[in-house]
Amino acid sequence: MNGNNFRMSARRCATAAAATVLAAGPVTLAGAGSAHATDGQEGHASASVLRTGLDVSLLNKTVNVPLTVSLNEVEAPQSAQQTALTARLDGVDGGKPFSVIRADVAKTDATASADKAEGMVQLAHARIHVPGLPLLSLIEVDQVTSKATCEAGESPVASSNVLGSVRVLGKRVTLTAGGTTDVRVPGVGEVRLDLSKRETTSRTAAATALELKVSVNPLKLNVAEVEGTVTLAKATCESPTAPEKEAAPPAGQGGDDKPQGGDEEPQSSDVKPQSADVKPQAAPEKKTVDLAETGGSSLTPYLAAGSAVLLAAGGGALAVARRRRG
Repeated sequence: MNGNNFRMSARRCATAAAATVLAAGPVTLAGAGSAHATDGQEGHASASVLRTGLDVSLLNKTVNVPLTVSLNEVEAPQSAQQTALTARLDGVDGGKPFSVIRADVAKTDATASADKAEGMVQLAHARIHVPGLPLLSLIEVDQVTSKATCEAGESPVASSNVLGSVRVLGKRVTLTAGGTTDVRVPGVGEVRLDLSKRETTSRTAAATALELKVSVNPLKLNVAEVEGTVTLAKATCESPTAPEKEAAPPAGQGGDDKPQGGDEEPQSSDVKPQSADVKPQAAPEKKTVDLAETGGSSLTPYLAAGSAVLLAAGGGALAVARRRRG
């Protein structure tokens, strides 16, 4: 190997090292990327104007007929507006339908997204009936609203209002906010009202405008007794889950190797001068100059050793020849 080849090898090594550094650079930058967030989960909301869970005992039978109905019960994302609900019960008034609720306004709305969940109820000028009391309303209300709001990162909020007059079994009553009111009507029955029930946790909220515990004995239309619960204007919500941050992968351990494969251009641009430097290699003048510059090549030690062996062999042959002549 002459001096020119030696310099060429050094250049090739330097070029390869530079290309290696350029290829490794993007990997380091990719590994130092910022943390990203995974998708969170949307919240949940529900709303209902009316829910009943009543047992109706019949006079001529030893059985209870359940009355489980609901008006405008929706879950997010949904809305509804209906102002009347009727039901049928076997054995009650010959199986004829009877009106459970009638109202001027009975509207529900439930929405949910990644940022907020909300349930809302509006009820105006409503009358509720139970089997056996076709002419007497269980309860009459002027205006009722409930709302439950759950925002991501915020404390849930629940609110409900009962505005205007309230009549229970034909009697006008005064409700106590957050309290219980008992209404007794001789020969008809008893109703216990819970006003504006609100419950909140760290992620949920529930608001109920009115909850009635009913126990009446109408003794009409083949009905002996009605017991159970009636819920007016209930709204619930559950907060969306916040996105969770994932830590960035360590430098050089990212799963994407694309930056390495895309940095081959610096290598080809640096290698081009190599072919230009090789051309003078075939010229004898360049070899002479290189030998003068370096003073020898990597073969010099081997040539010197070979010369020493030949010299020793020649000296031995000359000594043997002299002996023969003597």
